[in-house]
Amino acid sequence: MNYTEIQFQISPLQPAAEILIAELSDLGFESFVEGENGLKAYIAGENFNISLIDDLFILQNSEFNITYQKKIILDENWNAKWESDYDAVIIDKRCYIRAPFHMSKPEIEFEILIEPKMSFGTAHHETTAQMIQLLLNENIDGKSLLDMGCGTAVLAILAKKKGANIVHAIDNDEWAYNNSVENIQRNSFPDIQVEQGDATLLKERKYDVILANINKNILLADMESYSNSLNSGGIIMFSGFYENDLNDIKKKADQYHLQYHLHIVKNDWVAAKFSKK
Repeated sequence: MNYTEIQFQISPLQPAAEILIAELSDLGFESFVEGENGLKAYIAGENFNISLIDDLFILQNSEFNITYQKKIILDENWNAKWESDYDAVIIDKRCYIRAPFHMSKPEIEFEILIEPKMSFGTAHHETTAQMIQLLLNENIDGKSLLDMGCGTAVLAILAKKKGANIVHAIDNDEWAYNNSVENIQRNSFPDIQVEQGDATLLKERKYDVILANINKNILLADMESYSNSLNSGGIIMFSGFYENDLNDIKKKADQYHLQYHLHIVKNDWVAAKFSKK
């Protein structure tokens, strides 16, 4: 079977890329690779209809500049093409995130196997990599942890590898939920509880650590729920927003007794650590 590759150039990249992936998924696109300036999307050639691309809602939004090019990937080249576009990732020389077609590196402290159906949550994006950096430097042994907006559950899996006791992973996207279930099985952590939903699931729950890598608007809207679900003295890490949005996150967090500690920045993306007062 031949595949069609659509390469999108996007400015600004977020949240347009996230919206675009959601729309393309509804059209039958199977795989995505996100880059610094856009993303590549793949669909079986027999399912491709160019008119569906031109009718996408996100392309009509004047807030974003999105252009695209089409390319046919012949059947015999599909696996090689996909694998060449998808690189393994090593974070701080301690965490190795790879696909089944990458070689294992048992000398690295934490190795996580992720099936690359989409690039969200595979540490290719700055925010996921930054959350991994923060998590690597946090003592979570024996603690309860929530991975909110889990994507592929890569953070939840790393938390288990670092000794977290109870680990829950939540995402409102059906694809993310299904892929997370696959990945926790692939990494031999079936006790990670994965759910499809949003912050309304958090009522009556308490965690020692919360990881929320989503986007600014959802973080602000759900900040109260996160705070209510965080034990006193607990740690919460936020990502999915730009550096110039950090003050808004800090102000909202302070309203709900979350004290700022530190943040890291890469390509204007931020991951920040707070604690419950």
